[in-house]
Amino acid sequence: MPLFVEVALPVPMRQNFSYQVPEHITITPQKGMRVQVPFGRQQLIGLITAVTDSCSLTPKQIKPIVAILDSEPLLPESLYKLTAWAARYYFCSLGQMLSQAIPVALRKGAEVKASSVTYWTLTDAGKEADINQLNRAPAQRKLLHSLRDRDLELSDITSLELSKAAVKALDDKGWIEKKTRVLDTDLSWRESLEMTEEPHRLNPEQAIAVATLTQQTGYHCTLLEGVTGSGKTEVYLAMLETILKQGRQALVLVPEIGLTPQTINRFRRRFNVKVAVIHSGLTDNQRLDAWRQAKSGEAAIIIGTRSALFTPMLYPGVIILDEEHDSSFKQQEGVGYHARDLAVMRGHLEDIPVLLGTATPSLETLQNALNGRYQHLHLGKRAGAAEKVRQGIVDIRNQPLRSGMSHALLNEMRIHLDAGNQVILFLNRRGFAPALICHECGHLHECDRCDAFFTVHQALGEIRCHHCSNQYAIPRQCHSCGSTMLAGQGVGTEQLASFLEKEFPNHPVVRIDRDTTRNKGSLESHLNAIHKGEYKILVGTQMLAKGHHFPDVTLVGLLDVDGALFSADFRAPERFGQLYTQVSGRAGRATKPGTVLLQTHQSDNAMLRELMHKGYGEFARNQLFERTQALLPPAWHMILIRAEAHQAIDADNLLSQIGALLPQDEECEVIGPMPAPLDRKAGKYRRQLLFQTKNRNRLQAEFERALPQIEQLPLAKKCRWSIDRDPQDLL
Repeated sequence: MPLFVEVALPVPMRQNFSYQVPEHITITPQKGMRVQVPFGRQQLIGLITAVTDSCSLTPKQIKPIVAILDSEPLLPESLYKLTAWAARYYFCSLGQMLSQAIPVALRKGAEVKASSVTYWTLTDAGKEADINQLNRAPAQRKLLHSLRDRDLELSDITSLELSKAAVKALDDKGWIEKKTRVLDTDLSWRESLEMTEEPHRLNPEQAIAVATLTQQTGYHCTLLEGVTGSGKTEVYLAMLETILKQGRQALVLVPEIGLTPQTINRFRRRFNVKVAVIHSGLTDNQRLDAWRQAKSGEAAIIIGTRSALFTPMLYPGVIILDEEHDSSFKQQEGVGYHARDLAVMRGHLEDIPVLLGTATPSLETLQNALNGRYQHLHLGKRAGAAEKVRQGIVDIRNQPLRSGMSHALLNEMRIHLDAGNQVILFLNRRGFAPALICHECGHLHECDRCDAFFTVHQALGEIRCHHCSNQYAIPRQCHSCGSTMLAGQGVGTEQLASFLEKEFPNHPVVRIDRDTTRNKGSLESHLNAIHKGEYKILVGTQMLAKGHHFPDVTLVGLLDVDGALFSADFRAPERFGQLYTQVSGRAGRATKPGTVLLQTHQSDNAMLRELMHKGYGEFARNQLFERTQALLPPAWHMILIRAEAHQAIDADNLLSQIGALLPQDEECEVIGPMPAPLDRKAGKYRRQLLFQTKNRNRLQAEFERALPQIEQLPLAKKCRWSIDRDPQDLL
């Protein structure tokens, strides 16, 4: 009796492919196993989606599979259902969605089960060595300190951001050695949970939140809305204690790799359990190791960024999303899934609670909480002795500015620095200057591939486009008139940091942005130095705004907020409100009172005033009302179709044809085609079309009906086009 399998492959075609199982293969195929199959001229690895005994293809058309790679299904049923649901919701192929859900090493054919693990341990000499000998080698000292607590696997060296050079140095000294042990799954944490730190005393608000969360059973989604510094992490830890004591695992998602080391350390300090870490900074094999530990139940806590959402858990217990409002939970390239929405769906399928924590909830989550779909818990007080911050606006109309700084802000900085405190200056523009201008003819140097100006990077000696990464050496002469009088226009973080070094020679300055944290471990070492008080002035982009706890920071200055108040994107006010609240939350987090100053030309802007006087909660509820009036998400549901082509007319025509296939009535609206806010990028013209409906199911049904016709359009093969469901960024 011939046997056939349907296989989902990582290709953009929205279909599965049929193959025959040859008789020499003895493994019985099951749904969810990996198979190697011929596809065109290459061989691909895909997942079985169905096993049948008949096939509609002719014997000539059907090819045999090469091999079955697994002895059991790779994903549990709940995750398989999640990917199938997500593929339909985000209008992509099941194969594309499954390839998001499986670690790269497994997609390349690696073994699911590892037989042994390599780890570093102290030798007798290392146990007796005097740690003070390493005072001048901090990286070695840190490593030795960590090894005195426990043996470290190779993946731990990376996830704790320990230095590989330090490993080699201690190995050369004969203080540590590499060993291998056979893997047996250690599930001892399920029998008795060891706490390695006494929990903090909860304030009444935290205690009520924890009691509410731990009394419920099965699936429920809760929004924990707590002002910055109100101790949300302490609530997570208390909830984890209950979950782990029941012998169940926890998945914790954080928005940025930069936040993982401090989150891992908080959890490791509290619980003596295996913590698996998954993010893009690890190698394929390290991510696979973490995936295996989670799947086998050995890792009690899994911490990761967006992609960790699909990690299987043998004993699922809870999913926690920290900073749920953060836009990096939405994938921008390829399949545009949103980890928050899929986390809620996963909780539903696995019948476990989902906790969304933030000081500044996204309007989507806030709406679900206000209409009762999510439970809503509040933490309104800052934890411990921290007080509310003072807020002030510096009106810079007609004021002289030095590198973007007003006299008032410089004077305030002096007061805080002289008192021995730290200051954060926030400027969301990296580089030296956002544009290069000719002082004689006024010519601004523009990227030849985008509708954008070059940013000047003085330290690198280059001008660079931040949209397509096009770069050149800084020109000596103006491209338009030949003059040598070229100057940077505007202020970036690089220029601001060098100005402050001259202005405050006795107070060390550190700059934190994508340029200074490119190297592995550099962000971690900067943050450690800030905590030790080595730097007094912190200059940075929004990397500084996220979740960091700096006890000595008492002044936060926002330099250029006017750009955020006027934007083509309807989400700009919400983003600005979140950013302002998060940045100002870095001030006065311990016992010292904090101050936040905002420089603006728009001191009477109603939105600014509302945010400062009434806070984010009231501001967000008003934004929600405005969006409902304007028929915008989350009140209505949206798909954004982007097209780009070398000829603008091709992209326009394709989107016009797509628009004609979609309905227009009282509950459906088609807007466009229109140029994207950045019209030309990397040499291609970009156009977009919006399709929105009042009802989510109607959106799904109408677009599913139109999609096969769209794919048959001749222009669909000439232009690059993509579908973005629930778009977070209209730029």
